[in-house]
Amino acid sequence: MSMATSTDTQSPALHLADSHDLIRVHGARVNNLKDVSVELPKRRLTVFTGVSGSGKSSLVFGTIAAESQRMINETYSTFVQGFMPTLARPDVDVLDGLTTAIIIDQERMGANVRSTVGTATDANAMLRILFSRLGKPHIGSSQAFSFNVASISGAGAVSMERHGQTVKERRSFNITGGMCPRCEGRGSVTDIDLTALYDDSKSLNDGALTIPGYSMDGWYGRIFSGCGFFDPDKPIRRFTKRELHDLLYKEPTKIKVEGINLTYEGLIPKIGKSMLSKDVDSLQPHIRAFVERAVTFTTCPECDGTRLSAAARSSKIKGISIADACAMQISDLAAWLRGLAEPSVAPLLTSLRHTLDSFVEIGLGYLSLDRPAGTLSGGEAQRIKMIRHLGSSLTDVTYVFDEPTIGLHPHDIQRMNTLLLQLRDKGNTVLVVEHKPEAIAIGDHVVDLGPGAGTGGGEVVFEGTLDGLRASGTLTGRHLDDRASLKPSVRTPSGALEVRGASTHNLRSVDVDIPLGQLVVLTGVAGSGKSSLIQGSVAGRDGVVLVDQGAIKGSRRSNPATYTGLLEPIRKAFAKANGVKPALFSANSEGACPNCNGAGVIYTDLAMMAGVATVCEVCDGKRFQAEVLEYTLGGKDISEVLAMPVTEAEEFFGAGEAKTPAAHKILGHLADVGLGYLNIGQPLPTLSGGERQRLKLATRMVEKGSDSSVYILDEPTTGLHLADVENLLGLLDRLVDSGKSVIVIEHHQAVMAHADWIIDLGPGAGHDGGRIVFEGTPRALVNARSTLTGEHLAAYVGT
Repeated sequence: MSMATSTDTQSPALHLADSHDLIRVHGARVNNLKDVSVELPKRRLTVFTGVSGSGKSSLVFGTIAAESQRMINETYSTFVQGFMPTLARPDVDVLDGLTTAIIIDQERMGANVRSTVGTATDANAMLRILFSRLGKPHIGSSQAFSFNVASISGAGAVSMERHGQTVKERRSFNITGGMCPRCEGRGSVTDIDLTALYDDSKSLNDGALTIPGYSMDGWYGRIFSGCGFFDPDKPIRRFTKRELHDLLYKEPTKIKVEGINLTYEGLIPKIGKSMLSKDVDSLQPHIRAFVERAVTFTTCPECDGTRLSAAARSSKIKGISIADACAMQISDLAAWLRGLAEPSVAPLLTSLRHTLDSFVEIGLGYLSLDRPAGTLSGGEAQRIKMIRHLGSSLTDVTYVFDEPTIGLHPHDIQRMNTLLLQLRDKGNTVLVVEHKPEAIAIGDHVVDLGPGAGTGGGEVVFEGTLDGLRASGTLTGRHLDDRASLKPSVRTPSGALEVRGASTHNLRSVDVDIPLGQLVVLTGVAGSGKSSLIQGSVAGRDGVVLVDQGAIKGSRRSNPATYTGLLEPIRKAFAKANGVKPALFSANSEGACPNCNGAGVIYTDLAMMAGVATVCEVCDGKRFQAEVLEYTLGGKDISEVLAMPVTEAEEFFGAGEAKTPAAHKILGHLADVGLGYLNIGQPLPTLSGGERQRLKLATRMVEKGSDSSVYILDEPTTGLHLADVENLLGLLDRLVDSGKSVIVIEHHQAVMAHADWIIDLGPGAGHDGGRIVFEGTPRALVNARSTLTGEHLAAYVGT
């Protein structure tokens, strides 16, 4: 019996499952989006452009990625959801065709002092296992190599029910950890200058304490007055030894003050927990200034800064301890691992090598695993988050990137573009928020938002190809091919900041004179030593203000008015005009609506379900009591003033009945940095990355504008649209022309071309860098073309 088979030669119709090739968004209204509708092709690279604050992040992160994450969370049981962050559904009519979203944003990595590059990735965990298996002498399990685990032991009796009877048994335990006992795994020890904590000629009631927040007017005053350990009316210099010890060092002790149970604790342990346990760079500016003034951080003499115990440092593989391995440049560590051939740990070695090779591939081979995570730039942190996805076998995933070219030299951007295209070519959808023309150029699809920022944006002004964007006439399209030209003449320096023998991190005894009275650009490939030079040898000098990329700390109650100090003169102006207390005009104080406590909305917690926020029906979202809104200044109540954009408020406080010079000055600084469109009462968490950095710049100009002569800006073009870079250059020029010196750490060629003087570090990253490879004018750099920066700048200006 035979069976004949036939083949259908006609091409089969498209399978229904293959028809879902678009992510459809219809009617998105998150933040400033105005009923935005877009259709994004799957398995393609889509770039989102537009001025800072135009709604890019609201569409990509706040709508598409947020809904994808929310729906994934809903696949877990309600028990598991109870332990996960609750996410509300974005305000959008239709979201269709979503795939699993992996968000790789530019949020700085955890600022915990114990967090390092190794602990933030899987590298340290794998290294610890490796040393616990191969290290000689053998000292214990992998936690014996962890600087976050202390060695402890204990013994005692435990009671348990057995066969209806209570039985006592003696139990003991012993944990071998790798933590250095002297510095408790921090790598540094602190020495506190007591004269910075108090004025010993005064009593506590006379304001002896000079620690930020330690006022005798609040709870601290009640505790100090009612604890009974010392006399708050006696000058501190007349305290007995016991009284001074209790003030400074007393361990937490339960006390009762005015019938209320409280805990008293000495100043130094209290400061240690509240301020010194955090990364210095993550502290608020006034607290950071106090810590830098009062506390000296020195390398731990016992572990020599390695954070590890003597036992952990004694166990070695081929003469290398885990401390030595973590201190190596990652590219060198990867080479050392390739020399280990041990079959018993082959899978571990393969995985560890892959992780370290990914560091090198992504351009971070110059880091070391013991580098504190808080010292990484936003761009470095974002690329580290990419590492775990580079070798992933997952496909049909949506990868969402927020300006992946931040902190990258033009030479490195090509490498980043290659990585993004590799992710796409594996069958993934890649969504990128970007401003750099080199990164926009690789997009298969471009979505341009605008036309302006804030309330003037939130619309899709173009959707299509790169060539279509160029011809579209939108703000991005018009500026896409902008190229700054070299200045015909440069300013004459008025002096110099001398740096001698700088050797922080990878710097090789660098000697350099940084000109004053000029716009100086410090450049070089990522990891060449730019930040090391500034942080180690320039920042901290008298008259020097550093505006870095650190995140702004603030809750939904914080806004530009509170952050910049603008609210203070506004409250005083309202109080003076109406003959009442300034506290009435704060939504966080006496003037707050009693129903919503000044939040403007009522939050209802629904456990594992997303919480619900409803506008307060008493104050109608205005946050203030009705009687407070009856007081006006220049015909406006306080809620109307806080709803004003910066430019309108600047005009309002500049003349007429509401004229307030202090407020007008701060608003002028906000307008100068390109935030004229921002509402002064807009919550800080809703601001984009670029807006937050410029807000910080304006604040530092207000804070120390009178006594500062040198401003250091760390990549101020971060988050700036091509059209805004020109405004930034104008601001930098105004700062220099007003007598200030401006030093900019920057990779943007437009800023380099506009500089008076360029200092180029390199030639490579890590131990291949750390040297000055060029000093001079931009024109000299272009003519010489002796460095990577010179070659890219020459190509940019077209010479």
